[in-house]
Amino acid sequence: MANKLSELSIFFPFWNEEKNIEQVVKKAIPIAQKIADNWEIIMVDDGSSDNTLPIAKKLASENPNLLVVSHHKNRGYGAALKSGFEKAKYKYVVFNDGDGQFDFSQISGFIEKIDNADVVIGFRKKRLDNPFRHILMNLLKVWDLIFFGFNFKDIDCGFKLFKKEALEKIMPFKSEGAMITTEILARAKRKKLKIAQVEVSHFPRLYGDQSGGNIRVIVRAVRESFALWLSLHYGRN
Repeated sequence: MANKLSELSIFFPFWNEEKNIEQVVKKAIPIAQKIADNWEIIMVDDGSSDNTLPIAKKLASENPNLLVVSHHKNRGYGAALKSGFEKAKYKYVVFNDGDGQFDFSQISGFIEKIDNADVVIGFRKKRLDNPFRHILMNLLKVWDLIFFGFNFKDIDCGFKLFKKEALEKIMPFKSEGAMITTEILARAKRKKLKIAQVEVSHFPRLYGDQSGGNIRVIVRAVRESFALWLSLHYGRN
């Protein structure tokens, strides 16, 4: 496909990322200008208790292509992604985690594959976080293979590109927590969407704290996973 998309919605989920948000968004702007004729960047604040929201509002006031979506309270990673998907208006939609652990310029590799796919998902060449997160990733892969019948290199990589028409076939999503990535892929598989994978670099978090290894997050993910399985097998979705 051409190096430039006709239109692209970009969104970043943020929760207590006051030290990351400005750098992440300002790095993304020139890339967006280069890869899309029409673009928007949506900053999703998931009920931050620090200065993330005021910074997001300031950035949006300086650029009409920037928008803010805010949750009154912290609802979870899945809820932030859901809000981003719902707000996105353009033909292609990409999300990228807002903690600075991915290089957004690598979206070029996703664009190269999107013509022949409905969804392009990233997989980390070398994952640079704590060993416990590696264990959780491998457990998730086994879990999803058993319960949902799919196996991807990096299920919870926070860098994914969608055709909007494909998203509309699998929305709305129900997961409000970490199982959102499993739900996306499970629903895509159910609808027989074509999913491509592309390698991305991963960088250590410089500021803020990761929540993925939190026991409450894990328990919630397990609960949502069972709810998703029941919904897909016995519900209407």
